[in-house]
Amino acid sequence: MGEILISWIGGRDLAAAGEGANHLGPIASTLRAQDFDRVELLYSYPDAEVSGYLEWLTSLSSTDVAIQRVELSSPVNFGEIYLAADRALKALSTEPGSRLNILLSPGTPAMQAVWLLLGKTRYPASFWQSSPEQGVERVEVPFDIAAEYVPAASNISSDAMAGMASGGSPTTAAFNDIITQNPQMMRLKSQAAILAAREVPVLIYGESGTGKELFARAIHNASPRAASPFIAVNCGAFPAELIDSILFGHRKGAFTGAHSDRDGVFQQAHGGTLFLDEFGELDPAVQVRLLRVLQDGTFTPVGGREQCRVNVRIVAATNRDLLKAVTDVNFREDLFYRVAVGVLHLPPLREREGDLGLLADRVIASLGRQDAHLKDKKISIAARNLILRHPWRGNMRELHSTLLRAALWSATDTIEAEDLRQALFQMPEKEPGVLDRDISQGIDIQALCDDIWRHYIPRALNAAHGKKTRAADLLGLNNYQTLTNLMEKLGLK
Repeated sequence: MGEILISWIGGRDLAAAGEGANHLGPIASTLRAQDFDRVELLYSYPDAEVSGYLEWLTSLSSTDVAIQRVELSSPVNFGEIYLAADRALKALSTEPGSRLNILLSPGTPAMQAVWLLLGKTRYPASFWQSSPEQGVERVEVPFDIAAEYVPAASNISSDAMAGMASGGSPTTAAFNDIITQNPQMMRLKSQAAILAAREVPVLIYGESGTGKELFARAIHNASPRAASPFIAVNCGAFPAELIDSILFGHRKGAFTGAHSDRDGVFQQAHGGTLFLDEFGELDPAVQVRLLRVLQDGTFTPVGGREQCRVNVRIVAATNRDLLKAVTDVNFREDLFYRVAVGVLHLPPLREREGDLGLLADRVIASLGRQDAHLKDKKISIAARNLILRHPWRGNMRELHSTLLRAALWSATDTIEAEDLRQALFQMPEKEPGVLDRDISQGIDIQALCDDIWRHYIPRALNAAHGKKTRAADLLGLNNYQTLTNLMEKLGLK
């Protein structure tokens, strides 16, 4: 096939095709200066922009040009760029007699970095660059990159990645799957095991990602109902018009689209356990309908006439303060006490002293079992220290996804601190309120008071239409002179 040039189409290339362009752009300049048997171009721009450029380019050069569209969520997404470039180079390298040439100039720095990585490891290539100042020249890259530094992500199938990313609770979850050496968690496991043997409803409290479904499945699997269904539903995702149908099923013809009889989740869970996740998000109208079936086990499907009876154990989970919701009349008190018989409060990850290292190793081991390319990954000491310092607001879900990202893109078999740092999402810190300052670090009460004055004085003046006497009265001051003195002290005009 001879000499093949591959390149991304960049913004300077597209601009060169416009009228009055003073420069041909990197790709056209390179084709004018060097002979290639074929050109392969990758692009993520709209087709309308690229079609005009391609027509212009082929009018300037007799070289065969082929183009490939690549869907990128961002022109700096290293993972997507890597996979696209790897596919293109792999296809070209299998052509007999082909010699690869890579034009580095077009595209983003992320695209150029990936070209260098692949062209120095998997697909040996010659590198070219083009600029108005230096013209077209061959680039000698004076270093080598070890092939093992290619990230594991390139070898893992999309299905495997999707499976690892899901990180859901295993259907066979048992209490042994709840890894901990924290005394509070050990006590919760013991309490949950006792509840599993009883037929009482269970309410599990905890922040998002603390393992509420893992506990629910373990309770079901350790109970006399283990051989029967475990049905999990997200109460916060019920479409208002389909709630009754989802919970209680419907009969054929009950509404438009009801082409046949369908069982609801209560019927599906008959004899087993119904896990109501996000229980605190239930609409008040649904709470009423749910209460009845929990009281006597009976309900009528939508469009049906005869009552159905089911035997279902309820395990509910929420991250809301349901007692406060009951007090605020946002949640039915009778429903709350119907479900809150066995109650478990799961602590957030940041309060599980001694568990972070154990859980991180468990996640890495699990990823290695799911795909051999991650089998030998280890976590460095510096990375472990980062894990211990991070607040993990997303709890186990955040820990799992962060370690997965770090494992996929780490350069070696060891996840270093920098790999982990790049994989972490740094959430902006919430500014503490006036009454939430950390007194252990010392505070300046006077400065806080001054800030409050600076906040309210302009608003009082605005409400009083600039009249100081009225503004002083609104602020609870004795007279306008006191207000004037305050304004001078605070530098307010």
